[in-house]
Amino acid sequence: MKAMDVDATILARRAKIVDALRKIVPGEGVIEQEAGRRPYESDGLTAYRALPMLVVLPETVAEVQQVLAYCHTNNVKVVARGAGTSLSGGALPLEDGILVSMMKFNKVKEIDFANRFAVVEPGVTNLAITKAVEAQGFYYAPDPSSQIACSIGGNVAENSGGVHCLKYGLTTNNLLGVEMVLMTGEIVRLGGRHLDQAGYDLLALVTGSEGMLGVVTEVTVRILRAPESAGAVLIAFDSSEAAGACVAGIIAAGIIPGGMEMMDKPAIEAAEDFVHVGYPREAEALLILELDGPPVEVDHLCGLVEKIALMHGATQCRISTSDAERLAFWAGRKAAFPAVGRLSPDYFCMDGTIPRKELPAVLAGMRKLSERHGLRVANVFHAGDGNLHPLILYDANKPGELDRAEEFGADILRLCVKHGGVLTGEHGVGVEKRDLMPEMFSEIDLAQQIKVKCAFDAKQLLNPGKVFPLLHRCAELGQMHVHGGKLKFPEIPRF
Repeated sequence: MKAMDVDATILARRAKIVDALRKIVPGEGVIEQEAGRRPYESDGLTAYRALPMLVVLPETVAEVQQVLAYCHTNNVKVVARGAGTSLSGGALPLEDGILVSMMKFNKVKEIDFANRFAVVEPGVTNLAITKAVEAQGFYYAPDPSSQIACSIGGNVAENSGGVHCLKYGLTTNNLLGVEMVLMTGEIVRLGGRHLDQAGYDLLALVTGSEGMLGVVTEVTVRILRAPESAGAVLIAFDSSEAAGACVAGIIAAGIIPGGMEMMDKPAIEAAEDFVHVGYPREAEALLILELDGPPVEVDHLCGLVEKIALMHGATQCRISTSDAERLAFWAGRKAAFPAVGRLSPDYFCMDGTIPRKELPAVLAGMRKLSERHGLRVANVFHAGDGNLHPLILYDANKPGELDRAEEFGADILRLCVKHGGVLTGEHGVGVEKRDLMPEMFSEIDLAQQIKVKCAFDAKQLLNPGKVFPLLHRCAELGQMHVHGGKLKFPEIPRF
């Protein structure tokens, strides 16, 4: 078939899809023009971009059902998206597929303080949940750095954590139930409004599944009583290794802070230039801890942490004397990612997790990798649970730097796996870590995971090209070791 005929066939198919979807989502619910589609071409991993064939903005569950059912019948690929803050390319669209934005699902539907839960739509932002309940002394615990913008539906897709995940858990530990539309248009409800449900724990399976099993249309979360009081401790060290050893010492002493974060010198200086909260610029590493509970307990624990820090060579230790000072300690950490933009025009935010005791060795290994690849790295991470967020600094305008940054990032993740860690803690695999999955999983492991995908989405139309380095045809998975049946995913589009 000639190229001109192929183009005409593609345009005719696109026009047919547009016409069908406009009947389902009327008015401005289907974005066809290129200028309107352009804002959706990437998520927070802006190095990779693809212009979706169409963007659809449903407002009701029935519209989501009909859109997915149509796409299933007509073999149209679908990528669902929330606020687009994903840092792994999980919401990267497809040029031959539609993008379904869930941001019109933005209502808080029910709050039950007596039973401590809230029912919200997936487009509600993470911080908005706390804002909705804080007047009654409650809050929603998971707090990613992007909480002012990221949607709860995206948090479910990536199993997001945040500063306070050490003590209060990730999204999965604070999620009670979801309503989800399958690719066929069927609705399923997983979990409920209580801490445990009968039957298979499919809710845990869906949490962190990166939008590959269904489109979430409702989320029920736990809300917690706000702590009676909280205090923060700011601790400076003359080496990252000393700070890492202190983290292990605090946990070994049986102290579980509400949050425990670490920043190295480049991140400290960038954050201080950005928010001016009095971070010690001379420090090579900085720990920020928060301890919460009754005032007498907080005071006691802050004192214990100070003693442990001094035993591990801390050069400075400040305990907050007011709530304003506590929030100031955290202001720089919360602004660290945008602040690093002052150091470099571009950066990759990585996401690997290691056992806490491996922190000193992995930080030392990262320094060697930085020298090998000739690129700087700033470290900001959840020290308490070993979730690293190295920020690799590069300039995309310089030939070859993006390639070096990608390889540097891959080497960091290989280093994490080598030290008993995993490829991701909360950002997900997406397209960023897709081709590194064999570093952690055997072919048999991956095949079992793909079978789960096939059980929910037999045609593999929902967010294809993510997570798995090879796509196995669902019908052939049973005989894959005999007959193969592998289809290599296309190259990831970069800017």
